[in-house]
Amino acid sequence: MTAHRKSPTTLAASAAVLLALLASLVACGGSGRTGGSAAHDAGATTRPGDAAEPGGAPPVRLDRRIAAYAAGFSEHTGYQQPRRDDRRTMAEAVGLVLDGRRDAAAQRLNSIDYQLRVEVDAATHRPYAEISDRSTRNPAPRGWGRVYIDLSVPVRWSVQVPHPVADRHTELLGARVLLNSPGGVLVIAGAHRRAGRDGAADVAHRRDTVFDAVCDELAARGFPGIQVHGFADDSAPGYDVIASPGIGSAGRADGRALANALTDDAFQVCRAWLRSCPLEGTENVQGRAAADRHIPFLHVEFANSVRTDNRRLDRAASAVQTLTREWTRHDPTTGRR
Repeated sequence: MTAHRKSPTTLAASAAVLLALLASLVACGGSGRTGGSAAHDAGATTRPGDAAEPGGAPPVRLDRRIAAYAAGFSEHTGYQQPRRDDRRTMAEAVGLVLDGRRDAAAQRLNSIDYQLRVEVDAATHRPYAEISDRSTRNPAPRGWGRVYIDLSVPVRWSVQVPHPVADRHTELLGARVLLNSPGGVLVIAGAHRRAGRDGAADVAHRRDTVFDAVCDELAARGFPGIQVHGFADDSAPGYDVIASPGIGSAGRADGRALANALTDDAFQVCRAWLRSCPLEGTENVQGRAAADRHIPFLHVEFANSVRTDNRRLDRAASAVQTLTREWTRHDPTTGRR
């Protein structure tokens, strides 16, 4: 039988096919999973009921992500009133994440067309659960908001942003407070405060919102909270910040610590427990709920001149860190540090 030699071109083609096959086998063996599961691990797809993990996805600047989320809010982006079951589902899902049951939380969220993702912040390298609306029809599809939960350590406190955009840059302030200390939860409203009819989207003064349901879940677990607001400079001339424990007294010691830190950094602070201040937040419903449970709560207003100056905004967030750093050390279930 005559032996037939392969041409150099044929040999090169065969070698290329073999190399491609070997590369494919190595890729599958390295992951130990099928191609579909590997894509899920990389965060490319999220099946209903699954919590998307960061996998190979690059870290994100979480403060920028949060600011971009709120950037599209306006009085005209709309707001849909959540049903009682919707509010309960969101609160229960947040509770499940706090209990370490993320898959169960994702399943609950899926029932109201919400999703649970995990994002790693590029600056702190900490992972955060992001609870967000699946819909992308417009910047505020229903206006129910988002929740960000630190997964690196047990949660100990919350920062709340009820009026993003309406109180300019409070969404950015809230994000920086969250990222400056571990163990926090950020609850951010999902619509401009005037987006709903008859004040329905003004979540700081309504009990029938997703925002309030989530804050109530956190208060029920004993977590202290700080709620950030903004005021026009001429509403309180001579002051940069108005610090108040709201209607309760449990937050007074924390209020003093925060006011001292702000004063040390050259901010002029009106202390509502010492004198009458405008915008003390005594009608704030989250503050009232915290007071009923004797949970520390601070209603803090920042002047426009603070919020629109990036350096001053960063200094204000750093001052809040003196408070959240102490909260991180405190276990509300035992009262021990």
